Amino acid sequence: MAQHKLSSGKLLNEQGLLNEAGYSTTLIKEYNRNDIKAGKSRIKEWDYYYIGDENYGIALTIDDNSYMGMASVSVLDFKNKKHYTKSPIQWLTFGEVKLPSTSEDGDTYHSGKGFSMYFKNEKGKRRIICSMKNVAKGKDFSCDVTLTKTTDDSMVIVTPFDKPKYFYYNQKINCLKARGYFKFGELTYQFKGASYGVLDWGRGVWTYSNTWYWASLNSEYNGKVIGFNLGYGFGDTSAASENMLFFDGKAYKFEDVTFNIPLDQKGKEDYMGTWTLTSKSQDIYLTFVPVIDRFSDTNAIVIQSKQHQVFGLYSGYFLVDGEKIEFKNLLGFAERVKNRW
Repeated sequence: MAQHKLSSGKLLNEQGLLNEAGYSTTLIKEYNRNDIKAGKSRIKEWDYYYIGDENYGIALTIDDNSYMGMASVSVLDFKNKKHYTKSPIQWLTFGEVKLPSTSEDGDTYHSGKGFSMYFKNEKGKRRIICSMKNVAKGKDFSCDVTLTKTTDDSMVIVTPFDKPKYFYYNQKINCLKARGYFKFGELTYQFKGASYGVLDWGRGVWTYSNTWYWASLNSEYNGKVIGFNLGYGFGDTSAASENMLFFDGKAYKFEDVTFNIPLDQKGKEDYMGTWTLTSKSQDIYLTFVPVIDRFSDTNAIVIQSKQHQVFGLYSGYFLVDGEKIEFKNLLGFAERVKNRW
């Protein structure tokens, strides 16, 4: 697979077409919602944070999918294998949420009845301040977490679809060191030690039906920070893949990956069985042992989102310049999402 590295400049030309497809380690292209020439109802923008350690995780989303905006909170309890999610929806937002055109500055704020979510950029750090009433069984949620980057590299990719003026511009900022707390009901939990987060920053014009695979890990092993972003499944990835390892402050690019989800006796995906993630060139080999399947199936006739976001333990290796970077039993997630949106 070719791996084309992006140059700086505007993401879209005057006709609303991509100037270039490929990857980078910085947010090198200039995105402007006003440059889009496709149907406004197809524009989808989001900021998604996952923050966690071996005991707990929280996932926080602000998005504007044009016909709807959403704020979402998830709490994941890995020891007790429980999860809780609440996602208030606001209809016909069409850009009113005002997500920033870059991840590098600007704040993201969204509020409504019973919730307030604030993603702040503060001099190179990110501060996540959120509250939401009655996430589950009368339990309220709040958090105040500061995220600090441990590397200047990130995974950035521009992916075209097979339809003109349709594209996805994505940045994953891995290995964000987390300090702070969340409250959930009577529980107050401090993120310290090997607590890390990832930002999934997405802007684009999407086709109606898509399936994607995404895996992410952010942790420490033998005293060194390690993380990865792996994924595929939609659009034209001939210019570049989104597969990248972050280890000890450096980024390493990889080509293909396949998520091998085991099948049950009826031939259906067994999401709680042991997965493997492998590459054709054998420079990636990971086993993934699930702990929680955060499954959701939203079906509103025209709109459907079927999500299996599975959290579990990764073991395996990446092969870099002939040397194995190995690790065992680190908590991360892998997901398969099928959308009609």
